[in-house]
Formats: sequence, C-alpha cells, structure tokens
Amino acid sequence: MSSSNGRVSFYYLRWTILLGLSLFVLIACKTNLESLIPTDFEATPFQFNEYTINQLHNGYKSGQFSVEEVVHAYIERIRDIDRHGPSLNSVIQANPDAFKIAAEQDEFLKSGEPLPPLFGIPIFLKDNIDTHDKMATTAGSRALLNSQPLQDSWVAGKLREAGAIILGKSNLSEWANFRGELSSSGWSGIRGQTKNPYILDRNPCGSSSGSGVAVSANLTMLAIGTETNGSIVCPSTANGIVGIKPTVGLVSRSGIIPISYTQDTAGPMARTVEDAVICLGALVGIDPTDGKTSESEGHFVNDYTPYLNSAGLAGKRIGLYTVTYQDHFKVEMLMEETIDYLKSQNVEIVEIEQLFDPSAHDASFEVMLFEYKDGLNKYFASLGPEAAIKSLDELIEFNLNDPIELSIFNQKYLLMAQAKGDLTSPEYLEALSKMHRLTREEGIDKIMDELQLDAIIAPTGAPAWKTDHVNGDAYILGSSSPAAMSGYPNITVPMGFIEGLPVGISFFGRAWSEPTLIEIAYSYEQGTQHRKAPTFLKN
Repeated sequence: MSSSNGRVSFYYLRWTILLGLSLFVLIACKTNLESLIPTDFEATPFQFNEYTINQLHNGYKSGQFSVEEVVHAYIERIRDIDRHGPSLNSVIQANPDAFKIAAEQDEFLKSGEPLPPLFGIPIFLKDNIDTHDKMATTAGSRALLNSQPLQDSWVAGKLREAGAIILGKSNLSEWANFRGELSSSGWSGIRGQTKNPYILDRNPCGSSSGSGVAVSANLTMLAIGTETNGSIVCPSTANGIVGIKPTVGLVSRSGIIPISYTQDTAGPMARTVEDAVICLGALVGIDPTDGKTSESEGHFVNDYTPYLNSAGLAGKRIGLYTVTYQDHFKVEMLMEETIDYLKSQNVEIVEIEQLFDPSAHDASFEVMLFEYKDGLNKYFASLGPEAAIKSLDELIEFNLNDPIELSIFNQKYLLMAQAKGDLTSPEYLEALSKMHRLTREEGIDKIMDELQLDAIIAPTGAPAWKTDHVNGDAYILGSSSPAAMSGYPNITVPMGFIEGLPVGISFFGRAWSEPTLIEIAYSYEQGTQHRKAPTFLKN
C-alpha cells in the first residue's frame, strides 16, 4: 500500500498526466518525435511488468494497490515508452475518463463483492472498434479524425460489463490494411508508423499492430485486435504474445469498422494464454444485430478457463502444415525443435503438405472486395447524418485531397471495392461458395476427418522484417489463411526467437473447436515458457 505522501503525490500527478496525454491524442501525428529518442534507452522500472489478470486481482483484494494507482502506472508507462524513449507509436488516443472509471471501481472494491472477470484490467481497443465515449473511432484514417460513433460496439459493451478499463485506442494498419498496394503494416495517417518493441526498425506486422505492441511492451495488460486474414495472429507472433482469432460468429462484429462480413472477427491479445482465455469468455454471446452470432448457439461458454489443462497435449494427434515454412531454414530449425518437444509430450504428428486448393485465395479476395463496399457504406450510415464521411465514394475523394493519406501508398483496394456490385451479384455468390467449399468441406474438415486430427499446427510467421515505406511489407511466410478463409479458430503462442525476434506457433482446427485449441495451446505454453519481454533495441 502506498504511503499517505505517495498517495497525495499520486492524486496531484494524475491530472498532470492527463494533461500530458493531450500530446498523444489524435492531433499528435503532426509532431515529429524522433528527436526525443535517446541514444541508449532504459525503461523506468515498472511495478506491473509482465503482470497477469490474477496477479492484479490478488493485489486489489489484498489492498496492495488501488485501481487508480494501476491506471496511473500504466499511463506513465505509456508516456515513458510510447511517446518518449523508443517512441513506439502504438497508441492513437487515451481515454480521458480512465481515472474517473478507476475511482468508481475503487468504490466497488470497498463493497467486498466478487470481482467481475476483467475488473480493473487495463485494455486497449484497436481503433476500428466503436466506443460511445469521449474517444473517436478512426480506423487510423484522417477522414475519421473526429468520428464519434452513436453507440458502443458489442465488444466495448461486453468489456465494460466485465469490469475492464478501456485505457485507450491502439494504432493499426490504416483501414485494417485493406486500402492499397505497398502498404506498411502499422502505419496510419493519424498516428504514423508503429515500431516493433524488440528491434525498433523492425515491423510490428498488422493490422492490429498497436494492440500487439502495447501488450508486448507492457503498456496494457490486454488488447483487442480484429482479423480478416492474419491481423491478430501476425502482430501477435511479431511481438511475442498470445493471440486468439475465434471462429467467426463467436464474437459479434457490431460496431467494428468492417472489411468482410464472412471473415472478420475480433479477438483477445495478451501475454499469456490464460489472460487471453479469460478475456475471450467475456466477449462471446448472441447479438441480434450480427446474424453470424446466431451460429454460435450451443457452441460458446462464458468461461473458457476450465480448458486450461497443463497436460492438454498428451495423446493428441496433430497435423503439421509443412508447406508454410519449407523455404525459411531458420524457421524450419525452430519448428523442428518444437516438433521434438511435442513428441516428448506424447503428441502424434502427421505431416500435411496441402490443406486446400490455392484458388481459394482468389475467391477470398473477391469476397472481401464485395463485402468491403457493402460493409463500409453501412458503417458510414450508422454514424448518422452529421458524419463527415457518408460513403465509400466520399472516402476515396477525401484521400485524393489529403496531403498525408496517399503519401506512401495508394488506395487501389478502395477503388476496386467501389467498382463492385451488391451482394446479390452472381460473381460474389459464386466466390463465397467456392471459398467455403475449398477451405471447409474440401479443406480443413476433410483433412482433419481423414487423418483423425485434434488440431493443425504451423509457424505463425517469420521474424519481423525491416519497416520499408518505399517497398512496403516483406512477408516471407504465414499460416493464417486456412483458418481465416474458412472462418475457423486459430491461436498463436510464442515458440522461440530467431536473432532476437520472436516467432509464434499457430494451433488451428474445426469450427467452434476453441476448447480443444485452448487445451493444446495452454499445455504447450506452460511446458515451454518462450515469452520474453522486449528491450527496445535500436538495431
């Protein structure tokens, strides 16, 4: 417990900190902070470094610290790491009501009632997730600089019900990295380029870049990302954390700026499987405003922690998706070590070279273009008559006239989407049917049934590439597509390091198989413990 003098100092400092937060609200993108990066950076000691939800809750219950003190510490950490020091640029805006919410929660603590599952837990939302508060929802775009949604997203509402403190909004690859060619993951017109906290000139991957970086760098305990294909699992592997991409329909997408109604989902990002799993249970449910969630009836539970089985690998039969890493010998070596470990835990490994017909990729891209146009126009309509941008056409026109938005890459995908018809078009319906057939009944379901598999594994990606605003992203390998295009679940967990950069392993499988995947992923994590906090190296 802090001393009385320390507590007085704390209450004085909180207002100073909130004033300082104005340095990194939406207009902060105009400020060049490179000059603030010292030659050698050493982070100020952080009391809650690598803390878990259970550790924080135990501290609250014992009176070791208050919720306000926790929020204060995280806000200082954000200023220390994200705005100064290595200047990670992972945070777009902070919640000006964070201290008010914390004070209310401290009053609740006095009641002695059981704590909700995410009580007092700091969390960031990717800034394509609506909040009806004093924060805007921007998708990283200057076109939505002051856009105020008319209501909370499903995700924001469920997090508030579970007691989480929405600390702010995290940076992202603008428009979830579906705007144009030669983009750089983690770049947005509002906040600029997010940096990888392990080696600062490396890319954080995306599109949930800021969410991955903020969790890894201990700027928050949890974050929510969104994925259409790879946007949760890629920034999780690149930043050495755990990411869960649920089955599409397990978590409502209401109030999330969309790309694809068929493939989009939100999911938790955390430093441990347990924390991610606790968060997942708070997000699920049937939402009448998102028809996909009706498919989750009978498939979800509000508490996934019973599946945290440290012996969950034993006796499992797992498919090894080999084609994903055969051209990268360093990843292959790491994967071989992982396979040896799995076999030592009584796992039977079955190699798989092909999961689906590659033409599913083209079908998926076609589906995304059609659904992007439809979804964006519906989202803009949800903002009401006062919205600055009312259609995809207006967004395209805004970008053409803005000095920053098209400065490093174009908007080809927006133009391609605008040229598409509606969702009754035969081209769309044919592509949708083809994608699902190839990736589901002729893909994952067929392979897993024939080989009697509990799950499939593959390296999530290669080590992070150097950020390059001339040539764009330099993806070398990735394994997100089978789960993304089928709409099936995927969990990535740290697998080790290659020359100081983290690499994750993905566990994916059939629809609604989250319990089995959690059991496997948790057992693997507990037996290997590969997570290491970043140290913000300059090169």
